[in-house]
Amino acid sequence: MAAPQDDMFSLCVEPGKVSNIVEVRFIDNIKGKGLFAKRDIRKGDTIFIERPLVSSQFLWNALYKYKACEYCLKSLETAEENARRLSGLPGLSLPHPELCRVRPELHQVCLQCQVKYCSAECRQAAQEQYHKVLCLGPSQDDPDHPINKLQDAWRSVHYPPETSSIMLMAKMVAVVKQAQEKGRWQRLFSQFCSRSANEEEEIAHKLLGEEFQGQLALLRSLFTSALYDDHLNRWFTPEGFRSLFSLVGTNGQGIGTSSLSQWVHACDALQLPVQQREQLDAFIDQLYKDIEKETGDFLNCEGSGLFLLQSSCNHSCIPNSEVTFPDNNFLLHLNALSDISVGEEICISYLDCCQRERSRHSRHKTLRENYLFVCSCAKCVSQTDEPDVTSDEDEEGEAEGETEDEMTDV
Repeated sequence: MAAPQDDMFSLCVEPGKVSNIVEVRFIDNIKGKGLFAKRDIRKGDTIFIERPLVSSQFLWNALYKYKACEYCLKSLETAEENARRLSGLPGLSLPHPELCRVRPELHQVCLQCQVKYCSAECRQAAQEQYHKVLCLGPSQDDPDHPINKLQDAWRSVHYPPETSSIMLMAKMVAVVKQAQEKGRWQRLFSQFCSRSANEEEEIAHKLLGEEFQGQLALLRSLFTSALYDDHLNRWFTPEGFRSLFSLVGTNGQGIGTSSLSQWVHACDALQLPVQQREQLDAFIDQLYKDIEKETGDFLNCEGSGLFLLQSSCNHSCIPNSEVTFPDNNFLLHLNALSDISVGEEICISYLDCCQRERSRHSRHKTLRENYLFVCSCAKCVSQTDEPDVTSDEDEEGEAEGETEDEMTDV
C-alpha cells in the first residue's frame, strides 16, 4: 500500500516548503521511485532537512565508549573530553572551549535504565515513541535479558566497521507496538524498497558472512523472544524477518556525529590575526595526528537511520546532491552539489569519494554486492568500453608489467 505524498514529507523540517521544491515520482520497475526537482535549485542550497523514522547507534560503537544521545545520536562528550579520549592525552586542553556546543548540564537519563539523552526533549520523545517497550529497567546489565542477548548475538556476527544494527529493527517494532496509529507506521515502513527472496539472501550473506543462514535463524529466535507482537506477526516469520533484515541493510543511512568535528569547524570560521590562525591550525593538525596514532579512523559516534524522503534518492557516480549531518545529531541535510534544473532527478552517491574515483568495474562490483543493482548513470555509460577489471586489478597489471616477478599486494 503506497504512502500518500504528504506522508513522504511528514518528517521533514518545514514539510510544506519542501513539497514545493521536490516531488517523488515512479520511474520504472527497475529503478522504482526517484526524487525530482519541482523548481530550479542552486548549488549550495539545502534542499531539505529530515528526521529519521527510527535511528540507532551502532552496538560496537556504543560499547567502545562513544557516548551519544540514545534518541538523536548527538555526541554527549564535550569537544575537549572527546579529544582527550581519542588522542590518549588526558591533560589536553583545547583553545576556544566556548566554541563547543555540548551542554552537559542539560543531559538527562532514563530513571529506570539510566540510558543517556542530550536533553529532556529527547528523553520525552524516546519515551513517547519506543522506549517504554525497549527500557530494560534494573535489568540493563543482566546478560540473560532477551534484549541484551539479542545485542550480544548481533555483536558476535557483525564486527566493525559497522554498517547496520539489529536495534534499528527493534526500534521499528517498538514504535509500532507503542503507536496508537499502528497502520500508519506500518505503511510508512512499507515505503522502503522490498527485495526478492534471492536478493534478501544476498544481503543477509553480505552482512553476516558464510554462516548467515544459521546466524539469521538465531537472530530471529532472539528477536522474537524479546519483541514479539501479534500486530506484526509477519515480521517474525522466517520470510518476514529476512525482509526486515534486508530493509535495514539496504536503506539504513549512516549517521556520524562528533563534538570535536563541530569544534574544529567553528575554529575554521573564526576571524583571527595571521599568527593566531597559524598557531590554531598547527594545534589542530597535531591533534589529528595524535588521534590517528592512538585511535585510527574511528572518530565519530556512529549509527544509522531510516529516512523516508531521502530513501527516494537514487544513486549516481556523479551526484548532484549529498547528505550531511552538520547539527551533531540525526537531522539529515540534503545539499545541492551543483545547480539542479526543474524536472531533473536529484541523486546522491552510495559510494564515498575514493570509491567514486575507482574504475567503472570496481564501482559496479561494490554497488552490486551492497545494493544489488547495476548503475547506468552518465559516468558509467560513458565508460562502457573500459576493460572489466577492478581498480586493484588494473594496478596489479601495471606492477606486473614493470617487474615480471613482483606481485602487487591487494
